[in-house]
Amino acid sequence: MQVLALKEMVGYQDGSIVSKEIIKKESGTVTLFAFDKGQGLSEHTAPFNALVNVLDGEAEVRITGKPFVVKAGEMIIMPANEPHSIQATEKFKMLLVLIKK
Repeated sequence: MQVLALKEMVGYQDGSIVSKEIIKKESGTVTLFAFDKGQGLSEHTAPFNALVNVLDGEAEVRITGKPFVVKAGEMIIMPANEPHSIQATEKFKMLLVLIKK
């Protein structure tokens, strides 16, 4: 048991996306990501809802082609089976929560 500063648990890397899995269970995962400006995840779908909590910076999240700008302190839910993508418009950190059950 300890108190953790999420923003400090994953660092930026030039030209890259860095991830750190915090929890991995059969029922879901919690993962930290740090994206350098211009980096992103291409369009894909997932069979589960995904919650993105923005910790630092800003990104564009597209869900079924509709763009959403999300900033530090904001969150967005990407619905199951809907195509979505993420593009860092500046350096960007997020906590991704997937609940499978």
